[in-house]
Amino acid sequence: MKPPPSAPPSATPYEPRLASVAAVIADSTRARMLSYLLAGDYASAGELARAASVTPATASGHLGKLMAAELLVCEQRGRHRYYKLADDEVAHALEAVALIAERRTHTAGWANPTRQRLRFARCCYGHLAGQLGVELFSQLLSKEWLAPVSDGYLLTAQGMAGLDALGCAVNGMDQAKLSAAHRVAYRCLDWSERRDHMAGKLPKALLAHCLQQGWLRRHNGERALDVTPLGRQYLAALLPSVNAL
Repeated sequence: MKPPPSAPPSATPYEPRLASVAAVIADSTRARMLSYLLAGDYASAGELARAASVTPATASGHLGKLMAAELLVCEQRGRHRYYKLADDEVAHALEAVALIAERRTHTAGWANPTRQRLRFARCCYGHLAGQLGVELFSQLLSKEWLAPVSDGYLLTAQGMAGLDALGCAVNGMDQAKLSAAHRVAYRCLDWSERRDHMAGKLPKALLAHCLQQGWLRRHNGERALDVTPLGRQYLAALLPSVNAL
C-alpha cells in the first residue's frame, strides 16, 4: 500500500508575529525611542526625535511603525500628541531583549563609569530598578512586608504599618484578597543586576511617593535616579545602602 502523497509546500508559509515585531524593534532609531520610553512617562514626538538624534519628520515615520506594531499608545492633548509604551508587557519584553543582547558584554558594560548612575537607581516603567530596586525588594521580603501568593505578592499587616510610617498611601491595597488577581507586586528581572526587583501597583506607588517627597530625584530626559540628602534621611532604615552615599 502506497503512503498518501505529501502536501506541497505552502507558497506563503506562516510568519510568526514575533518576526514582524522583532523587525520593528531591530531598527536603531526605534530602539532608542523605546529605550527612552522605558521610564514609563509620556513623551512628545519632538522629545523622541531628540532622544533618537533624528529630524521630526523622520521620527514621525518611525512612530507610525511603532504604533502599527502596538508597541506604543498615543494621547492627544490639544495640538500635541504624546507617546508611551503600550503596557507593562511591552516594557518587560524590551528589558528581556536587553538582557539577551548584553549576555557577553554585561559585566564590562555596566562597569563603565558613565552607566553607574543608571545601574544604581533608575525608573523602569514607573517602578524602581537597578541596585536600589533589587535592594528594596529584598528588604521588603526580609521585613515580611510582603506575603507570597500565586504569581505575586500581597501586602502584610507589617507592610501596611511600614508604609504608613513612611507616609505612603496604599490606595486600597489593604483590601486585597489572597488571590493573584489582586497582587500588589510581582517579580521583574532587573536589566543591570540580573536579579529580581518589583513591578506592579505597590512599587509604582512607592516610587511615586519617593519622588513626590523629594527623596529621589530624576533629571530631565534621564531614567537614572539620585538619592537626595532628604532621601538618605528617610530611606536609610529601609535601604541601608543609601548610608554609603
